[in-house]
Amino acid sequence: MVVSSYFLRRFMNRPCFVKGTVAKTSVDCLEDCELLYITRDNREKLTSEMHKMERFWAKKSKLGRIAQQNRILSLLKNSARERYDFLMSQYPQLIHRIPKKLIASYLGVSRETLSRLQS
Repeated sequence: MVVSSYFLRRFMNRPCFVKGTVAKTSVDCLEDCELLYITRDNREKLTSEMHKMERFWAKKSKLGRIAQQNRILSLLKNSARERYDFLMSQYPQLIHRIPKKLIASYLGVSRETLSRLQS
């Protein structure tokens, strides 16, 4: 499995990347994967040499902020059922690949509530 740019937008600690400080969070992979990364110095060099890459990073950053805002709004305004249905419509294969306790945590519900949502 290759970790997608969507995943990295959602989970990269952008303030630490930009400031060059140590992140207080980490990501554990649940499956074997190939993880591609770029150092801050190499990103700066790449964007200074290629303006298309600067636009690429700006677009990725904007999409990441939009996804983060949508996630927060979903947790605030959508019911557990709506969040579950949306997750299953976007990523139907996850229910078979990720432990139920992690899906419940992502949805902001208990494991028992997730079981009720699945029935």
